[in-house]
Amino acid sequence: MSRSRNSFPSYLPHSQSGKGRAVWTDVFGVRRYRMLPGPFNSAESKTAFAQLQLELATLPSAAMSNPRGITLNELFVGYLEHAERHYRGPDGKLTGEFALIKNVCRHARDLYGLTAATDFGPLALRAVREKFIGLGWCRKTVNQQIERLRRMFKWAASVELIHFETFQRLTTVAGLQKGRTTARETMPVGPVEDSVVDALLPYLNRHVRGLVELQRLTGCRPGEVCRIRRSEIDMAGAVWLYRPSHHKNAHRGKTRTIALGPKAQKLLKEYFTPNLEDYLFSPRQAVEELRADRAANRKTPRYPSHIKRNAAKRKAMPRRAPADRYTPRSYSYAVLRACDRAKLSRWHPNQLRHTHGTKVRKTFTLEHAGAALGHTKMSTTEIYAERDMGLALEVAAKIG
Repeated sequence: MSRSRNSFPSYLPHSQSGKGRAVWTDVFGVRRYRMLPGPFNSAESKTAFAQLQLELATLPSAAMSNPRGITLNELFVGYLEHAERHYRGPDGKLTGEFALIKNVCRHARDLYGLTAATDFGPLALRAVREKFIGLGWCRKTVNQQIERLRRMFKWAASVELIHFETFQRLTTVAGLQKGRTTARETMPVGPVEDSVVDALLPYLNRHVRGLVELQRLTGCRPGEVCRIRRSEIDMAGAVWLYRPSHHKNAHRGKTRTIALGPKAQKLLKEYFTPNLEDYLFSPRQAVEELRADRAANRKTPRYPSHIKRNAAKRKAMPRRAPADRYTPRSYSYAVLRACDRAKLSRWHPNQLRHTHGTKVRKTFTLEHAGAALGHTKMSTTEIYAERDMGLALEVAAKIG
């Protein structure tokens, strides 16, 4: 059995020069060494070794290779190592950004994986972009993925894996512009009509229906409504305050407070459990309720032999047990499946946020809509809260 390689540097004497040297294995499994200044065990040599230890502890790939010899595959490996540590939520789990980065690396690697990173220039970046367009990605997605690829080179320049000029050349490639590219366009996200939502509610289970209703009442994000728990709701005042510990801007040091009025309070009380830490909307509870409902509505009696046979067939550890809470993805899938069953046009939960913002802006002001949606900039609220066309019609009828 071969000896495992040590990624932590060893401090050894060089037999010929008498100087100190550091020996370690980099993240690619390649054996590396560095000659250190000064004689072995001298203060100068130990200081240089300590600096190397700090560099490798901060970023193991930082001192791994000659900047002019690193390939694109090696750059991707180093960046994915960095991204796996960096793109994590407050709960320690990887965010969706990491999967998007891996997708970019996979497609770029197929074209230029063995190419030296210094040789990857604007034309190569355009070629990767053409591949993205050929995959049927929309213009905005292509621009976002190309920006992620550029970000990898910016990171590599910051840790001296490549020269800064390599990244600087890639910044000359402008993003795709609307109407001037063959990449397909997508329709902007807009509000969903209340009548469409009402028609879908009978096709949803009790917990997904609660998610939809609460989002309509508060305009919160899908991720925020999926994580709601009693322990994070302040019930002291007439209007309850929900302060989610995990939200979109938590990593920026910002807080998020969602006001819950009488209608929202009445809705939430139906989902309260004795445990304050339970998620109010839970797939596990939804499955238990579904099974109990099926058992209560059975037409034929449950014979002992039938129960025994089912118990023998049932797996002790199911392959995919229901989760304790919904995620934005599972919540969206539940809505889409219900739309198909109801034979309605598809919509996704984030459109409920647009619906709430538009309704608040029409009833009150744009500033009210921004406060309800938790925006710090009114320009962002403009995207979510559509203008009241009725006001324009009133002006046209009187003046136009």
